[in-house]
Amino acid sequence: MSYELSVNGRRESVDVPGMTPLLDVLRDELSLRGAKKGCAEGRCGACTVRLGDRTVASCLLPVAVATDEPISTVEGVAAPDGPLHPVQEALLECGGVQCGACTPGMVMTLCDLLEADPDPDAQSVRQALVGNICRCTGYHKIVEAALSAAAALREAR
Repeated sequence: MSYELSVNGRRESVDVPGMTPLLDVLRDELSLRGAKKGCAEGRCGACTVRLGDRTVASCLLPVAVATDEPISTVEGVAAPDGPLHPVQEALLECGGVQCGACTPGMVMTLCDLLEADPDPDAQSVRQALVGNICRCTGYHKIVEAALSAAAALREAR
């Protein structure tokens, strides 16, 4: 069956079964490989994307359910050929990136958090990251990066 999607501001048409996970469509049909297949159970956060105004585990979401709202992936966070988003920049500067498997999901989750709460405290950041598993960093540098990004975003306003 054919489905029309809005991904990172572009209209995309895919011909796949309706129950195909959105993650597989993004990676295999649209060559957007930022979202990672981690647990395939919605527990690790590596596949996090934004659907409309909320973040979702794209490994659990059938493509047929994703047709009515815009989809944003980590590839759409920074402007094409532009500077990195402050969250991406802060993760690099603070050492919040190691193996990179969790990073796309972390970026999407932190962007969502900072849009909803431009001045979070460390506990709010940790709470927002509950659905994102990082096996390398111990989260301290990721939380530090989120607070740094929040400050940069507030300053830019």
